[in-house]
Amino acid sequence: MSSAPRLLAFDTSTDTLSVAVRHGGRLLTHSGVGGAQASATLIPLIQQLLAEAGLALAELDAIAFGRGPGSFTGLRTACAVAQGLGFGAGVRLLPVDTLHAMAEEARYRFGAERVVAVLDARMDQVYAAACAFDGAADAGAGEASLLAPEQVDVPPGWVLAGNAFAAYGDRLPFAAARPRCCRRPPPCCGWRPATGGRPHGCTGRAWPLMYAIKSRKPPKNALP
Repeated sequence: MSSAPRLLAFDTSTDTLSVAVRHGGRLLTHSGVGGAQASATLIPLIQQLLAEAGLALAELDAIAFGRGPGSFTGLRTACAVAQGLGFGAGVRLLPVDTLHAMAEEARYRFGAERVVAVLDARMDQVYAAACAFDGAADAGAGEASLLAPEQVDVPPGWVLAGNAFAAYGDRLPFAAARPRCCRRPPPCCGWRPATGGRPHGCTGRAWPLMYAIKSRKPPKNALP
């Protein structure tokens, strides 16, 4: 029986800095303040989690990182760190779409099968992408679009998830049916628009990148 891959994942595309390491049956995670601080704190956090997992960088099977969309500064940090670590240690890189990882978190934590992930793009706009996991003919992950909040298309039965609700919640579709936010502070909440059901919190954490890798084919630009 093959052992689970040893993975490092991190995401700095939002205001949340998130790092995760998987080694065997263990999953170590850390989330904190991102933004401009990410460039100074990301590498020390990676070193800390690898040490806690008992892994050397060269022992990893792959490094997954959030490739965006998102903050330009955060994406530049993630890409530079991933490239430096990957080339330096000879470890494969797996860039994962940030919106798809947010949708993956909604599926993993809440069982959502059809998700429209929305990410605050600032400048009065959001990034949005539709992801289906239910085996339907249109299953898969759509391309990201840059839209005004009112332009986000949420078909009946689909779930909104992401970090755009704190800034644009009243302007996103079905805002009138929105229940109270989940118990964590924003940016966190989402909702099932057709029924007003349970909120779905997805903020840009690193560990869903690992599940996004498992549920889809490896990116064409993954580095050997």
